[in-house]
Amino acid sequence: MPSKEMLDKIRNFPKQFNFEPVVENAGVLKQAESFVVLGMGGSNLTASLIQTADPFLDLICHRDYGLPALKDATLRNNLIIASSYSGNTEEILDGFNAALVKGLDVAVIAKGGKLLDLAKQNSAPFVELPSVDVQPRISAGFQLMALLKLMGKEEELKKARLLSRTINANELEKEGERLAGLLFGKIPVVYSSLKNLPLARNWKIKFNETAKIPAFFNVFPELNHNEMTGFDVASATKALSEYFYFIFLEDDSEDNPRVLRRMSVLRELYTQRGLPIEQIKIAGNNTWEKIFNTVLIADFAAYFLAKHYDVDPEQVPMVEEFKKLI
Repeated sequence: MPSKEMLDKIRNFPKQFNFEPVVENAGVLKQAESFVVLGMGGSNLTASLIQTADPFLDLICHRDYGLPALKDATLRNNLIIASSYSGNTEEILDGFNAALVKGLDVAVIAKGGKLLDLAKQNSAPFVELPSVDVQPRISAGFQLMALLKLMGKEEELKKARLLSRTINANELEKEGERLAGLLFGKIPVVYSSLKNLPLARNWKIKFNETAKIPAFFNVFPELNHNEMTGFDVASATKALSEYFYFIFLEDDSEDNPRVLRRMSVLRELYTQRGLPIEQIKIAGNNTWEKIFNTVLIADFAAYFLAKHYDVDPEQVPMVEEFKKLI
């Protein structure tokens, strides 16, 4: 049975924006305009959310071993940020060492582990995350503050810090619990604009890791050219579609009007075919509020789904089992 401890961690999430990151070895921190963030799972969710907030930022999110396939001359123009909440993520340790071999400018974000040790041993700039017991996917506030600090985005840091007071976790919890009731027994499919792809991916990951259920995501307008035809619900295929529940993440003020029109038309087509749909409006007084209000709804929905299914919302035993096997 899910413990209230995980629920309290989600409720207290806004407090993470009070974190004051300190850059150790700051004297050798590269002042860059281009960035590569090495991170897996929850340790790279925040970097992609920064892309949503500022699509013009020159930022590559690398989710693999080593470094992205760029020429060395291009890589040298970037600050490489190796981010691993635990500090022991195999792929990120590999990327950090690859950056050292190439003599690139590299900085580290971690709570501890081998990565933090390597940063200290090599006198690399690093931000040590608070030693609190939360899963990486619930640590986006801490990681946002650390990333913005290393990137030199002081004005954005000031704006983000206000989220500790402006996010209304109580209201978002009610919305998440309501949504969980609708999704129980269903497989979520999350749709958004291409601009908000990181949010849709974030929702999918929360359903996977917290609720321990299959979940999928896709983006407009691409899905109108392929995926939607898979839900045309002919009599012979109806049974294949009956467990899916579609969530449309919509930003009325910033999504392309033509994309919003596509969302509206597709909702109508799916409804005609008996497919269940829920609209979630991406809402807030500014970009950061819109992003993290939406993220928190997903956290609460996934938690209450875990409660419905009577599974542990916090730990990810299959991930740990997999790590041991490899």
